[in-house]
Order: sequence, then C-alpha cells, then structure tokens
Amino acid sequence: MNPEIRPRRSVLYMPGANTRALEKARELPADCLILDLEDAVAPESKQMARKQVHAALKAGGYGRRETIARINGLDTPWGEDDLRTMARAGADAILLPKVESAATIKKASHILGDAGAPATLSLWIMAETPRGVLDLDAIVADQPRLEVIVMGTSDLAKEMRLPTAGNRTGLLHALGHCVLTARAHNLDIIDGVHLALDDAEVFRESCLQGRTLGFDGKSLIHPRQIPAANECFGISEAEAANAREIVEAWQQARAENRGITVLDGQLIEQLHVDAAERILAIYAATENIKNS
Repeated sequence: MNPEIRPRRSVLYMPGANTRALEKARELPADCLILDLEDAVAPESKQMARKQVHAALKAGGYGRRETIARINGLDTPWGEDDLRTMARAGADAILLPKVESAATIKKASHILGDAGAPATLSLWIMAETPRGVLDLDAIVADQPRLEVIVMGTSDLAKEMRLPTAGNRTGLLHALGHCVLTARAHNLDIIDGVHLALDDAEVFRESCLQGRTLGFDGKSLIHPRQIPAANECFGISEAEAANAREIVEAWQQARAENRGITVLDGQLIEQLHVDAAERILAIYAATENIKNS
C-alpha cells in the first residue's frame, strides 16, 4: 500500500477485555489505538474481548485516531476467528503478532479477502522474535496490504536472553536492522514499549533514542506516556520552519536553473528537499489533529 502520510507518534495498547478502556480511548490524544485481543487478554476472556472490540469499532467515535485490532496468532484457537470478525468491523488495520514468515501475512490477506474486508484495511505486523527479525526483509516483501512494522521489544529481549533492567544496548542491532528493512520497503515502523511507568525522564530518553534510530513513533502501555511520545516524535515549530526554508531555497534555485543551492552554509540537494517536504506533511497533519 502507499497510504497518505499520517502521524504515528503515539501508538497506545488498549486491553480488549476492558470496556471502560475502550470507551476512554475515544478521548485520548494518541495518534493510534491498538485494541488488543492477544497479550492483554486471558484465554478465558478471548471470545468476550473479541465481541467487545467488534462492538466498539462498529460504534465508532474514535475520530481521527487510527484504530488497529491486534488479533491472536493464526496458529492459536482464536486467531482465524479474530481475523474474520475484525475484517469488516471498521478498524483501520489488523495487527498480526509474532510474525516469522511471509506465509503468515499471505494467509491473513487471503482470509481477509474471503471475509469481505475492504481494500483499505491494512495489515501491521509484530517483529518480536529472533527469527522474525532475521527474516524480516523476506517476510515483508511484496505484501500489498502491509503498512507498518511494530517492534515487540519485550518478547525479543526475552528470546535474546538480555538483562531485564538497564539500557537497550543489546537490542540496538535488531532495532537498526528492522528500521533499515522498513525503509527499504517504504513501511512505517513503531518502536517497542517502555514498561517502567515511574520514571518519566527515562521514558523520554527512550523516545528520543527511538527517534534517533529512525522510528516513526512509540508503542505505549499507559495514557500518561502519550504527551512525551507526541512531543519527541512530532515536528517542532523550529523543524518545520527550517524545512520551509529548505523548500523555498530549492524552489528559488530551480527557478534559476540551478541543481543545487546553499542554505546557512549547508549544501541543499533534492534529497534534502524530499526530507523537508515529508517533515512539512507530517507537521501539517499533526496541526490538523490539534485543531480537530
């Protein structure tokens, strides 16, 4: 898919078994809401959660927020029924957990087609196992519905036998590999969750690290994390102003039949203009969100 540019700064997981959370989500300033049928739901509550998420999506009221239903794996007793139920529920996307092969995405796409899902319903996938990360390039190639990769850093760290405390040094190679793969296939990619809720400064540092690594946004486990994620992955006024200057300088150069120009001592070429135009598109989208 080649979707319109849209902000995915904050991607909040909401437990599908919690009706109050599903209702509250309609008022939260998150860009994306993952209505979760998998990790956040106990086995005995799976079918109930499926009905609740379906009803919440049908009822709507989520406004400009992007809604994503995370189903159970297709190799579980619930996965295929989750997928069929969500196919026409009104979600913007379906999130597939623990994807380790292209066949999983193709199977999900086939089920969605048979269930009458609209062509606009996209697929997101979790990269959260060593095999899924290593094979990610082959997994995401030639997948028309696929739009976003979401890092499952908690499961990945466990599988890699990394310490449960401390920084993310052990994950950096995997994170960078996944960002490169996403960019090679023109996909968005969302950084993994930060589990500690009691240190806002450490969470902010995690967001800034994610943006430095190239992620488009951060997946979140609590509404209190939304403002920092929106700020760290958003476009500041200064960044937008600089991007406008780059575009204007380039337009002036082109009017004078010059292929390059210089702005504040920096050489400006087409690649810088492309990046600046994307920054301005994201900035405009986030401004629209603020005003909606």
